Amino acid sequence: MPAFSLDPSQTAWCAELRDLAAERLRPLADKGEPGHVNRPLVAELGRLGLLERLFASGALDLCLMRESLAYACTEAETALALQGLGAHPVHAHGTRAQRERWLPRVAEGSAVAAFALSEPGAGSDAAALELRAEGDAAGDGDGDGDGEGEGESPAAEPDGPARWRLSGEKCWISNAPEADFYTVFARTTPGAGARGVTAFLVPADRPGLTGTGLDMLSPHPIGSLTFDAVPVTADDVLGEPDRGFRVAMGTLNLFRPSVGAFAVGMAQAALDATLAHTAERDAFGGKLRDLQTVAHQVAEMALRTEAARLMVYAAATAYDEKAPDVPGRAAMAKLLATETAQYVVDSAVQLHGARALRHGHLLEHLYREVRAPRIYEGASEVQRGIIAKELYKSMEAGQ
Repeated sequence: MPAFSLDPSQTAWCAELRDLAAERLRPLADKGEPGHVNRPLVAELGRLGLLERLFASGALDLCLMRESLAYACTEAETALALQGLGAHPVHAHGTRAQRERWLPRVAEGSAVAAFALSEPGAGSDAAALELRAEGDAAGDGDGDGDGEGEGESPAAEPDGPARWRLSGEKCWISNAPEADFYTVFARTTPGAGARGVTAFLVPADRPGLTGTGLDMLSPHPIGSLTFDAVPVTADDVLGEPDRGFRVAMGTLNLFRPSVGAFAVGMAQAALDATLAHTAERDAFGGKLRDLQTVAHQVAEMALRTEAARLMVYAAATAYDEKAPDVPGRAAMAKLLATETAQYVVDSAVQLHGARALRHGHLLEHLYREVRAPRIYEGASEVQRGIIAKELYKSMEAGQ
């Protein structure tokens, strides 16, 4: 791994993570069922202390973890990232009771978290959310979570009279419908756009909450959720009512550069596999590496991978330093890295030939994995829109 601004201890830690991913996490990932939460894998991430580190370190550390794990085990990387994405709003905006109940369980890997933002009609346009949080004038939320049997539901003791019923759908939600709790974004003020959204922490066993798994190209679990008058109370609000969009965007500003790190890890794995293959493969009286067109292709793959890595590290450093241009940098990092990874993996498949398309080959796996990051947490087109918006905002401010 290039040094960038990493100190020797960070570089050594990345190497350790790649070894752990290959030796301890890869075997557990191989035993998992595609499309379902791999709880033994999540628990092992907890035992290794990696989930706890999600809440104790900054954006650069998160990027280093995701890049290093992705290099050797994309399933482990994704399991770690989804725990962070679903639980970060609780860590950053949750009440003491919410944090004490859920974060230790997330850190040890015994509770699975999910981030429920997208809807069938509100994917890229997150401000167009239609999941309704309607005031419950009857105040009959005392039964929230009944049937759990252990008195753990935070809604069992409503904090004050304010309570809502959630009605509508969420779709394309990672870890759904198998998560233990969801960070859910719902509309509390109709017609208010981004200003009328509230974030809620919703345990999976709330009455009226059901879900269905979706059969997707990528192997990690993704599903839809249906909310049929699901009760939530003031105790379940994350942050403040009608200010949930800030919770969502703050979370995405942290995780978008790390999506780029995930992509860089995959790109590096594809590049290294291509270097080994082209150095060993006999073709046209020599090795593939001796063909100028192949050598130039490999050089382009390496160039783009390194550029993406530097952009990711720069965006993460900006986040950790609380720089004013984090949204634009985060969008640039995700855009460049995910588009780069798609290019690098596709080029690697081309240089490997038909063997790379065989089920079980590293590149066949990466080819399926690499496509989704260009869509989730804001598609590439959305990132371009964010970048342009931030540029014009900076120009108008005279910066």
